Amino acid sequence: MDIAMDEIQKNLLEQVAGLHEMPAGAYNIRSNGQSVDRSTTAHIDIVTKEDKQGIDIIIKPGTKKESVHIPVLLSQSGLTEMVYNDFYVGDDCDVTIVAGCGIHNSGDSDSRHDGIHSFFIGKNSHVKYVEKHYGSGDGRGERIMNPETVVELGENSFMELETVQIKGVDSTKRSTTATLSDGAKLIVTEKLMTHGSQTAETAFHVDLNGEGSSANIISRSVARDDSRQLFLSKINGNNRCAGHSECDAIIMDRAKISAIPEITANNLDAELIHEAAIGKIAGEQITKLMTLGLTEEEAEAQIVNGFLK
Repeated sequence: MDIAMDEIQKNLLEQVAGLHEMPAGAYNIRSNGQSVDRSTTAHIDIVTKEDKQGIDIIIKPGTKKESVHIPVLLSQSGLTEMVYNDFYVGDDCDVTIVAGCGIHNSGDSDSRHDGIHSFFIGKNSHVKYVEKHYGSGDGRGERIMNPETVVELGENSFMELETVQIKGVDSTKRSTTATLSDGAKLIVTEKLMTHGSQTAETAFHVDLNGEGSSANIISRSVARDDSRQLFLSKINGNNRCAGHSECDAIIMDRAKISAIPEITANNLDAELIHEAAIGKIAGEQITKLMTLGLTEEEAEAQIVNGFLK
């Protein structure tokens, strides 16, 4: 890499952004409260905010098959920050945006990253947004992440949002709010695993304002040990539209999970569905895998990994 990173930071970067080296395209790497490396392209500009912490990412109309990486790394124990990142995506774009936060805490003080990502997406655009959260370190200080995503989706635009948290985050409150115009489409896929005494709250609020707009929210989660999870989903159908919300969770050990889906039709032609299922791993699944030579622990791990794929 062309920036000075220790092994801990390199591992965090790989976990949250899948990067072994600096990516092609535009990127901004933030580490321990500072922007440490940045690259722009002819079609994508990244500008530091002057009034608060964060950046503006400006994607010109007609930008196709380009990517933006904006990972955040924290390896200093006790660091707390709040970052505002705004994405301005023009009309007729096709881009992939990879974000995420990795915290390594080997100290006694809590480390915390809060981020608000706001998307202003024009007409006829396709945006794929991937956000991963990861924690490591054996310190007594907690690793805390509170990501907030706000989306304004223009006419006939399509956004895919993939959010993943499968290890090491002690406390998280995750909020996603979206407003959809005519013909706009939103697909959200959440994968979440908690263990130990971790807590995770996820909240989705989607307003289907546009005619022919649609949203599909799918959450898959696993809660182990003494962890707790809360899933909230609210879809408002305010026009002829289609909305679907699904929470599918596996509960293990002494964990607790609550799922609270809510759908509201404010238009005669709003078609809305919600589904929620929470249950333990079926005994026959474990037994079947054990007959193939796996131990009970290995069988459980296989089932959990397959469920979260």
